[in-house]
Amino acid sequence: MDETLPQIYLIILLVLLGVAALAVIRQVFKTRKIESTLSKLERKLQKERGSVQDYYELGSIYLDKKLFAQAVILFQKGLKAPDASETNLAPVHNALGFAYFAQDQYDIAIRQYKEALKLEPDYVTALNNLGHVYERKKLTAQALEAYEAALKYEPKNETAKRRAESLRKRLVPSTS
Repeated sequence: MDETLPQIYLIILLVLLGVAALAVIRQVFKTRKIESTLSKLERKLQKERGSVQDYYELGSIYLDKKLFAQAVILFQKGLKAPDASETNLAPVHNALGFAYFAQDQYDIAIRQYKEALKLEPDYVTALNNLGHVYERKKLTAQALEAYEAALKYEPKNETAKRRAESLRKRLVPSTS
């Protein structure tokens, strides 16, 4: 009986350390993969003009690294890439809008989200982002409209549901 408690403690400790080690190893491999993609794309784009997808991928990595100004440049290059006319540019406009939003350039972000929606009217992510930027600008009615449009296309969208409900409460005066 005296020996079982330390053994159980040791087993639990080893299991926890094993789980932690797996998590660290997964993160290392994920980071190495991202860094490898980053350097490969940077080398490629220094040598030649890339495709919309190349600029979009590299810009997205820059967004993840919070390098918003550099991401804007890459997304703009992506919009002018040789294959831009036969590529769906809605995700690029949405990402560009996000980069501007992160730099507090709300009007330009709105323009980019609307451009994405012009290309793909049922783009729910762009609708959510548009609602968010309208909220930041304290344009509650427009924000609610954007979230309701998102819900029209994707009724189970939790973000749009939560934000729309919150905005409705602000718009309707309480009767207490």
